[in-house]
Amino acid sequence: MKKIILLLAVMMMPNLINAQDDVKIGKSNIKLDSRMMTPEALWAMGRIGAVEASPNGKQVVYQVGYYSVKANKSRQVICIMDADGKNNRQLSVNAKSETDPTWFDEHTIAYLSGGEIWTMKADGTDRKQLSKTDGQIEGFKFSPNRQKVIIIKSLPFHEIIKKNPDDLPKATGRRVTDLMYRHWDHYVESIQHPFVCSVSGDGIATDAIDILDGEPYECPMEPFGGIEQLAWSPDSKTIAYTCRKKIGLEYSISTDSDIFLYNIGTRKTTNLCKPANYVAPKNDPTRTLKIQAVNAPENLKNNVGYDQNPQFSPDGKYIAWQSMERDGYEADLNRLCIYEMATGIKRYINWKSDVEAFCWAPENNKQAQLYFLSVWHGCNNMYSVNWKGEVKQLTETWDDWTSIQLANDGKRILATRQSLSAPTDIYMVTPHKTIEKTTIEQISFENKHILDQLTFGKVQQRWVKTTDGKEELVWIVLPANYEEGKKYPTLLFCEGGPQSPVSQFWSYRWNFQMMAANGYVVVAPNRHGLPGFGQEWKEEISGDWTGQCMDDYLAAIDDAAKNLPFVDKDRLGAVGASFGGFSVYYLAGHHDKRFKAFISHDGAFNLAAMYLETEENWFSNWEYDEAYWHRPQMPNAKKTYHDSPHKYVEKWDTPILCIHGEKDYRINYTQGMAAFNAARMKGLPAELLIFPDENHWVLKPQNGVLWQRTFFDFLDKWLKK
Repeated sequence: MKKIILLLAVMMMPNLINAQDDVKIGKSNIKLDSRMMTPEALWAMGRIGAVEASPNGKQVVYQVGYYSVKANKSRQVICIMDADGKNNRQLSVNAKSETDPTWFDEHTIAYLSGGEIWTMKADGTDRKQLSKTDGQIEGFKFSPNRQKVIIIKSLPFHEIIKKNPDDLPKATGRRVTDLMYRHWDHYVESIQHPFVCSVSGDGIATDAIDILDGEPYECPMEPFGGIEQLAWSPDSKTIAYTCRKKIGLEYSISTDSDIFLYNIGTRKTTNLCKPANYVAPKNDPTRTLKIQAVNAPENLKNNVGYDQNPQFSPDGKYIAWQSMERDGYEADLNRLCIYEMATGIKRYINWKSDVEAFCWAPENNKQAQLYFLSVWHGCNNMYSVNWKGEVKQLTETWDDWTSIQLANDGKRILATRQSLSAPTDIYMVTPHKTIEKTTIEQISFENKHILDQLTFGKVQQRWVKTTDGKEELVWIVLPANYEEGKKYPTLLFCEGGPQSPVSQFWSYRWNFQMMAANGYVVVAPNRHGLPGFGQEWKEEISGDWTGQCMDDYLAAIDDAAKNLPFVDKDRLGAVGASFGGFSVYYLAGHHDKRFKAFISHDGAFNLAAMYLETEENWFSNWEYDEAYWHRPQMPNAKKTYHDSPHKYVEKWDTPILCIHGEKDYRINYTQGMAAFNAARMKGLPAELLIFPDENHWVLKPQNGVLWQRTFFDFLDKWLKK
């Protein structure tokens, strides 16, 4: 159940219809009637995506996504600016989306449009189509010498869902023979493969070589992997790629992915994570892998967890990647692994929290080997690590840094940043020996014309004592129209994951400033189970979904109700999605009349049913310990199934709104329907907002606005009486 995509541009463009009736969606010139955030204002914001500095460091190209609520569509555009933020302009001129901008050379930009690779000059002129694949390309990466290119294409896949007979072209049935037949929001009837093609003066040749030729595995990996899971060596002779070489049942119970090295000349592949003679131990698919042989101490040296996103060092002597130690555990500590090409020796950066993103420092940098992003105490900041493994913090702000790369000028870092009060923008960071001397310069201001019209609620940090004698960080957001001496209805925000941070994130759905604009105080605790407070704190939630973390929720809202004079203790609500939605369903049966309204989005309601309904079975195995039918049961499993929210409906006494997407295959929509049906059969005021065409998130503009309106209509009805 995890985590992200954001996008950007600059030209004022009206909505136009071109000759093909395509909607030309551009930057909104919205004028607000008040200084309060609205769903329409939120969807009018440009969303920054891919960002890249030119080879000479003088310019930055980037992608922006614009959305039209009226047309219920989006458009991706490409923009460019000088490295100091000046001369900012949009390069995209037609109605089609243009994505994945990257520098082909100092004067030329390559990009994707209509499933083909194109190039244009940095001023937007001289556009040329390089590839001819009938629109099949989904991602690409040029070799450093620009003589080769990796292209990502989807291939038919019928290992799990069998191909229907040719004489039944209108048959809609699917004959399924194994697990992992659907993933996230789609049935798995195709998989992505990376191909290597030659590049010449005439464009991209059709001599595509499938790196995974004949192998029934995906690369990049579902459901969120992209071109970042592949990397070229500096000499353009080898490719490092990420792959989990499993299918069906084995895939569904394992997180074991590896880094492979593919030689362009010999077409030979080497696994950098495991020895050539490695044989994976047999696993019981109905029990947690934490107690099985694959995670035995002597086997952990074989990189049996998530290994992904390789990057070569500038001199080609090393490869670094993100690495988790244990199989079956998506929230294991995300470390940096550094592999020495000459010796095969691996070493790991010893750091107290997850590495979210990283890049190599310049080759001759004596102060740092790598730069990386990591969350600590509710903020995602920037760090460096030197050759001795010593970590140094570079920034210390109430923000979430979300991407990081070199600015290619030999001294600065190009990065993106957001916060609870600001959507993503682009920054230049000049690191120094001390945090105080590190300089941060904002170079994009994508949504300034909207943000300048809005009043946001003040964000406060609060530490609250937990029932086990520790302290949890709680973000408090005041109403945007806050007046001293007044009391306000208050929302307890329950985070998903269950191990995703309540950091300084900017969301286009769970937006705290939207809640503040509607006159609510937000109480957002970093309960047990969240990263940024040490691995022990993060892991205490596994097998204990209804214990300490629920006490932490109640400790946070009780503290606010008792000690914050602006919180109206008689008008409290609890809201959340995914594990947060599960939390809401559980609290509905255990809140002792604290709350007057509940909202659960895509929440788990019946854990025994979810054990078999979710597609990534390793998740439930790790969190619950084992299948519900085992007798006798391990203590964690017994507690988990006993405390499932559906068993406490008899105690439900509060209005509830259940929201779910029918294409959510992580937590099936039947969970939300069952919760709603139970509430209505109990005679409670309840509503169900069901989206037939949405997954675990809400991605379509009009659905997004409907979500916000329904959310606040329901809360206002029960908390603003």
